[in-house]
Amino acid sequence: MNIIETSKLVKRYKQHTAVDKIDLDVREGEVFGLLGPNGAGKSTLIGMLVGTLKVTEGSVRVLGKDISRDSSSIKQDIGYVPQDLAFFEKLSAYDNVIYWGRLYGLRGPELKAAVQEALEFTGLWERRKDTSENFSGGMKRRLNIACAIVHKPKLLFMDEPTVGVDPQSRNSILESIRKLNHNGTTVIYTSHYMEEVEAICDRVGIMDFGKLIAIGTIDQLVTETVKEEFATIEINNMSLQLAEAIKRIPGVTYCDRNQNVLTIHVNPEIMSTIQLLEMLISKRIDIKAINVEKPNLETVFLTLTGKKLRD
Repeated sequence: MNIIETSKLVKRYKQHTAVDKIDLDVREGEVFGLLGPNGAGKSTLIGMLVGTLKVTEGSVRVLGKDISRDSSSIKQDIGYVPQDLAFFEKLSAYDNVIYWGRLYGLRGPELKAAVQEALEFTGLWERRKDTSENFSGGMKRRLNIACAIVHKPKLLFMDEPTVGVDPQSRNSILESIRKLNHNGTTVIYTSHYMEEVEAICDRVGIMDFGKLIAIGTIDQLVTETVKEEFATIEINNMSLQLAEAIKRIPGVTYCDRNQNVLTIHVNPEIMSTIQLLEMLISKRIDIKAINVEKPNLETVFLTLTGKKLRD
């Protein structure tokens, strides 16, 4: 079952098209990663999916309902963890989650039980009486999550939830996402940390210039997208002439020199990385170190967009 379905979805701002005819299906029960360079249209797309931005053209169905007609009903069953902190720093952690629980219609004993569960889940129950402005960056991010999950949403949007936190807090947040998903929550996840997406996402969609340019599992994206092999080679006594000669070898599609290190891409249909290395060794080139890289999601992203995720 699809928990999100969009058809030819468009968002325009006067002459600028921020989201351009996107067809997207997100399956119930998965963690779906949404990636793209800055300005690709991710935040605009999420705004339409959660009902805070009006659709210009096309349609959006969330939880089986049309977002244009049933926005209020849909919002009761979704949670949103924005990149910016969405709580009151002068209030305690407990009062913040109480506030958001009430907005979602919780009252009385049900509200108190839900707040306790959300704070225990995010590891903040023992600090519930503390004013949140005194929290560390990681604790503030966890409070942001507690406010978004107090009503036990079926669908949770998380926009850069680990920005600016230490590695320990990041790992804690990622483990929380795994638990939420295991308990039945579908998660839409955006991040500028590729390793996070690789660790928790079942499928990934990549956006650029307002379009959805690729979608699938990481293995599918690597197989379908990456047609080259990659290696870095450190050579003693590297010269400009040697680097230029390697560039001209048939099958070498890219060669970049940084002091004594070459970054090389080869077309395996013409020459494999191993064959290239054998050729260099046969020429008695003094190779100090070799690293053959396995294509990954970062490789896919760079291939499709021409950019690194954090650019």
